[in-house]
Amino acid sequence: MSEQATLKRKDFQSDQDVRWCPGCGDYAILKAVQSVFPQLGVARENFVVISGIGCSSRFPYYMNTYGFHTIHGRAPAIATGLKLSRPELEVWVITGDGDALSIGGNHLIHILRRNVGVKILLFNNRIYGLTKGQYSPTSEVGKKTSSTPYGSIDPPFNPLALALGAGATFVARAVDIYQKDLIATLKKAAAHPGSALIEIYQNCNIFNDGAFRYMTEKNERDENTLFLEHGQPLRFGAQRERGIRMSGIGLEVVRVGAGGVDEGDLLVWDAHHPSPALASLLAHAAPPVFPTPVGVLRAVEAPSFESQVVGQINAAIEAEGAGHLDTLIGSGETWTVG
Repeated sequence: MSEQATLKRKDFQSDQDVRWCPGCGDYAILKAVQSVFPQLGVARENFVVISGIGCSSRFPYYMNTYGFHTIHGRAPAIATGLKLSRPELEVWVITGDGDALSIGGNHLIHILRRNVGVKILLFNNRIYGLTKGQYSPTSEVGKKTSSTPYGSIDPPFNPLALALGAGATFVARAVDIYQKDLIATLKKAAAHPGSALIEIYQNCNIFNDGAFRYMTEKNERDENTLFLEHGQPLRFGAQRERGIRMSGIGLEVVRVGAGGVDEGDLLVWDAHHPSPALASLLAHAAPPVFPTPVGVLRAVEAPSFESQVVGQINAAIEAEGAGHLDTLIGSGETWTVG
C-alpha cells in the first residue's frame, strides 16, 4: 500500500507546542487542515506551508511538512517562486487579515491575478492579535481599539470582493467552528488547479471576542448565514423559509412558501459561471439586510501560471535548444584557463 493511502492526521502534527491563546479559533483551522492533508493523496514531503507574520503565521511550526515562516506580507511572493521552480509541490499559504491585506496587499492581488496554483487561507479576525489589538484592514467602521480610541473611520476591506476583482479563479468563505463545511471547502480548494483563496472567519477571544457571534450563536446563525450549494436555490433560515432572488441588477431577500414566492423564483447558485458578477453581488451581502454567504463563491478553470511558464520554457528548449546549462555556459566568447 502506498504511503499516501496510509497517512493519518497525526502524521501532519509536529512535535511543537501549539502556542495560541486558549480558545483561539486557529486551533479549529489547524485541526481541519491536518485532517484534510492526509486525504489528498499527496506524499507528506511534497507539502509546503508558507506564512507571513501574525498569530496565524505560526502555522508552519505545527505542521509536520516542509514550511517557511517568511516576513510580513511576503508569503505570496515566496510561494510564487517556489511553485514556479517546483510546480509539483502542494503549496499552501497561511496568512491573516493584517498580513495579507495591509503590507501584503499588493502581493496578494498579483498571485491571484496570475492564477498561481497556490492555496491561500486568509484568517480574518478583524483585528491585529499578535501586536495586541490594533484595528486591522477588515475592522468595522467605529471599531475602538488601542490605535483607534475614538473609533475607526476606515471603510473595511472586503477580502472576497478584492479577490474577485483581482480575477481569482477560486474564492470561498468558511468559519472556524463550522468544521464540516470548512473541511469540505478545503478539499475543493485543494482540487482546484489554479489559485484558491478561502477567507476563514476566525474568532480572537482575547482582543476581538464575538466578532462573528451573529453567525456562531445557535439562536442567530440560521437567520444570518447562507450556505452556498452549487446548483441549489439560495435559501436560509431555521426552516429555510427565506430566500434570495434577483431584483433588477441587485439581490433581494424574500419569504418562500405560504404568503411568499415559489422556490422557482429564487436565484439558483452557479459557482462555475464564467462571469464573476453574481459572485461579486454575494461577496457584498452582509447583515442586517442579507445573510453572510459561506461556501464557494467562484470556481472556474483557467491555465495556471506555473503551467504556462513551464510550457514556454519547454517550447523554447525544443525550438532553440535553449535552457540547458551546458549550452548557456558554452555560448558566446569562452576561453580555457591553464
